[in-house]
Amino acid sequence: MRFNAQGTDGLLDRKAPGKRPKLDDAQRRALAELVEQGPIPAIHGVVRWRLIDLAQWLWDEYRVSVDQSTVSRALKGLGFVKMTARPRHQAQDEFVVDDFKKTSPPQWRKSGQNSRSIPI
Repeated sequence: MRFNAQGTDGLLDRKAPGKRPKLDDAQRRALAELVEQGPIPAIHGVVRWRLIDLAQWLWDEYRVSVDQSTVSRALKGLGFVKMTARPRHQAQDEFVVDDFKKTSPPQWRKSGQNSRSIPI
């Protein structure tokens, strides 16, 4: 049928259209704005966004059921990267940490006379 409609060009295989994306452009823009603004703890109930929180927000707003990996791919496509803070022990005292830091001597010192003996 393609040959009859398009001639020899109709015999060439084309790229398959693939599945329709779950998030449209408006939903992706809304997701990007939400991530840029950050969560409001009183409204959203979280202090930082997790993928599962964003997936739940998409369900609440648009009734679109997406997996965490789908949200991750969408955010990566929008130019976002995952950043996490370095973990800190809850009992760590930041004022005591400076006392235990190793410091190097302020200047180089020469070794003593007996530290290097030359064999004869």
